[in-house]
Amino acid sequence: MKRSWRIWLGVAITVFFVFVAFRGQDFNAIRQSLRDFDYAYIIPALVLLFTGVWFRAVRWRILLKPVVEISSRDVFPIVVIGFMANNILPFRAGELARSYALSSKTGAPKSSALATIAVERLFDGVTMLGFLLASATVISLTSNLRHLAILAFVVFTGAILFLVLLTLSGNWRDRILQIVLGPLPEKMADRVEQMAESFLAGLGVLRRRRDLIAVAGCSIIAWSFEASTYWLLAKGFGEPLSSVMTPAAAFLTTGVANLATLIPSSPGYVGPFETGVKWGVEGALGVNSATALSYAILVHAVLFFPITLLGFFMLWRERISLAQLREAEVEMETAEAT
Repeated sequence: MKRSWRIWLGVAITVFFVFVAFRGQDFNAIRQSLRDFDYAYIIPALVLLFTGVWFRAVRWRILLKPVVEISSRDVFPIVVIGFMANNILPFRAGELARSYALSSKTGAPKSSALATIAVERLFDGVTMLGFLLASATVISLTSNLRHLAILAFVVFTGAILFLVLLTLSGNWRDRILQIVLGPLPEKMADRVEQMAESFLAGLGVLRRRRDLIAVAGCSIIAWSFEASTYWLLAKGFGEPLSSVMTPAAAFLTTGVANLATLIPSSPGYVGPFETGVKWGVEGALGVNSATALSYAILVHAVLFFPITLLGFFMLWRERISLAQLREAEVEMETAEAT
């Protein structure tokens, strides 16, 4: 019942944002804009995109140091599988898929892997927020974008403070754990305690200053390559989009689009992504609505289809099935419920 309710909530949110993005649009103009796009830009855009994915793999390898030793080459296919799972499965299942694939490959505890992914997501959010604030120094933000920036600041600041407390304040952490475990039966309490300890082990990188700097650097580089993908694809639309999509505008659009995908929705972030890009391109850059939405659709397609197809190949290569990923998701939900 809980799972079904969450699925329908995601679908409802997707429908709402699709309505917001497409309301009052000239669909003929959108089709014409997509026909006029120079598709020769897609190949170099994909090179930029997958270079960014490689740096994500390097970043995760660094985060995994306290958990397991693994090469970036071995991490890369798992990262791609995570993207694929997020694109086709509900509830941002890519995080669970990555932890399952890593555990299958190396024997690393799933809870520890999830902790490193939680840290990774915080670095992503802070980087996106940094992009948004840096671009705001040269581009005027609309009220919608300002509200999004404020929401992101509150969410990520709170999450960072919580994780820092978990790693630095042993007494506080132990008291919280005792309160949680106290009412539980002994067998269940032991299981929860083991999961908590495994999760905390995955946060070990937060105590290593050099690794934190490396993770921050990889985050900036990875997202800069993705922003370059946004910038290059805008060139394929010609005027007026190609001239207003400066590097600062590309950082702004990347930040807005990815912060918008924090809103829970159906797989692939359909709806929130298009709305976020449209807000950035139309609202902040002054591009007409049809072109802005055409651009959002094309960028989303480039980000979605190639890595999803590669993810299926990597899934086959790693000898993992979608059924196993779904089972891992159900297993994690059951653990949360107990």
